[in-house]
Amino acid sequence: MNGSESTRNQVVPAINALARDIEKIAQSDGDFMTAIPGLSLHRRKTPTEPLHCIFNLGLGVVVQGDKQALLGDEVITYGPGQSMLTSIELPVVSRVTRASAQEPLLGLMLTLDSQEIVQVAAEMKLPAPARGTVFRPLSIERLDERLTRDLSRLLELLDQPALVALLAPLIKREIIIRLLAGPHGPQLQHLVADGSPSQQISKAVAWLKQNFAQPMQVDELAARVHMSPSTFRQHFRTITGTSPLQYQKQLRLQAARQLMLNQNMDAANASGQVGYESASQFSREYGRLFGAPPLQDVRRMRLAEARI
Repeated sequence: MNGSESTRNQVVPAINALARDIEKIAQSDGDFMTAIPGLSLHRRKTPTEPLHCIFNLGLGVVVQGDKQALLGDEVITYGPGQSMLTSIELPVVSRVTRASAQEPLLGLMLTLDSQEIVQVAAEMKLPAPARGTVFRPLSIERLDERLTRDLSRLLELLDQPALVALLAPLIKREIIIRLLAGPHGPQLQHLVADGSPSQQISKAVAWLKQNFAQPMQVDELAARVHMSPSTFRQHFRTITGTSPLQYQKQLRLQAARQLMLNQNMDAANASGQVGYESASQFSREYGRLFGAPPLQDVRRMRLAEARI
């Protein structure tokens, strides 16, 4: 038995235990927010249609079933025992590709805090990523036994609600340490390296998320992060898979969708809330992204939720 086979054999029991921990809470299809900030659990018994969404800075794990993410022109697949690190907020098309009633997709998402990553990385005094290491805003790596057990410890903490506020931050910090020290480390280090293009684009993305409803000039946003307009456009597309204007548009449309779905807001009011001046333009761009006009899409989403 070679080293890689031995390592996989060691981690399988930990992954199976994590699957049981998830299934104990996620007993039916759906997305389950937990009492631990930033931690959600996910279960699906059938493959799903492609869904346009924004992946936040964080760690995604699949312990059963398969998923696929489309980032720009790149198709990324991941399945049992694999972890997905999103090191910058990204507009993606995501779907479940393998799931059944007998073997549902089981997974979790843990949102990470960029400031804590910066602080922990500074304390660890890690060496710089090797020259030539390419920054990948979305990376897939195999889970190791220690990280898997840390995630199980986080879930087990839900059985002790009085201890969540005290212990969850400590376990999440340990997870960040393991990510920085493990295969995902070079990508996180690129993110926190002072003055790196990935850090500058991350700052631009953070500004866009806070101000997507406001008019935006790309040249002004480039100046905000101390880059020339041409360099900014190039790095922004390389890292996020889209242009700054398209990124802003996706943020606006995603936000409008949530307003209509969760607050029963009509399309005209939702479009104005997210920064559109033309309702007809909003409807055209909404249909182009989500495949149906606003009213029809929201009705379809509600029917899908009712079936879950």
